Amino acid sequence: MAQAASKTCEVCVSAPGSQYCIDCEEYYCGNCKLLHNRQKLSRNHQFQKASDQIPEGKSKCSEHKEELTLICNTCNSQICTKCVTGKHNGHRFSQIFDVIVQLQRKNERKIRGKTNEAHENIRQIGDSLISFDNSVESVIKSLNDEGNMIKRMVDKSVAQKIVLVKEKSKKEKDILMNMLSYAKSELVDGQALDRKRNELDKTRQDGSLVQKINNLTEEIDKLHIHSLPEFPYIFFRPKSVSENEIRQLIGTYGVSDCSSVLEQLEQRHGRLHRCSFCG
Repeated sequence: MAQAASKTCEVCVSAPGSQYCIDCEEYYCGNCKLLHNRQKLSRNHQFQKASDQIPEGKSKCSEHKEELTLICNTCNSQICTKCVTGKHNGHRFSQIFDVIVQLQRKNERKIRGKTNEAHENIRQIGDSLISFDNSVESVIKSLNDEGNMIKRMVDKSVAQKIVLVKEKSKKEKDILMNMLSYAKSELVDGQALDRKRNELDKTRQDGSLVQKINNLTEEIDKLHIHSLPEFPYIFFRPKSVSENEIRQLIGTYGVSDCSSVLEQLEQRHGRLHRCSFCG
């Protein structure tokens, strides 16, 4: 096993090792770090604060007790430089540092790709929300417009029927008024004959009275009181209309259902959360 890393500078062994070289797996003080970065072989080495992470000491080969600096791609195992000429002879190798850098860059590309995808999803969802809200307002406006149009049609039909009712009722009322006029005229004639009768009743009863009474009888017989026909009447039969029939007059609408997508997202996030807790 690797030995625990010292928190003292492993170069000058006098100052605190405040900086840690990821490539060399060694602690450096500030001055030694500057010298290390000026050297040609180590100028590109990466450092981090020792307080951020205290790494373990260098890993050693259990067979040769050398530092494990290589990865055997053939065996997928960490080896030292002496292992190359031993049982790993003829295999393909990579520097551990190169593999780490490649893996880190690969993960960085993956994370960047996924975060970019998440940003794009957020943008598309935002655009979709705006578009959906506009569509909802458009559907509501169409419903109101169609409802108002149907109301105007109903009002127009009612007004037309009212006009027809008034026209027809006026004709029938005119007939009734004429009938009333005739009835009044007949009443006047009857009253006139009644006055003649009263006058004859006061006349001296002699032979001439008989003739006068007969003449009055003829006039009475000639007076014709017309029998009344069936009077006109008006009625209204309301039409029974259900709410469903009213709804059928109005156009339909539809909303696509994306609940299945939401369920998938919830299940996926649920699994992620469970994994994060379970380890």
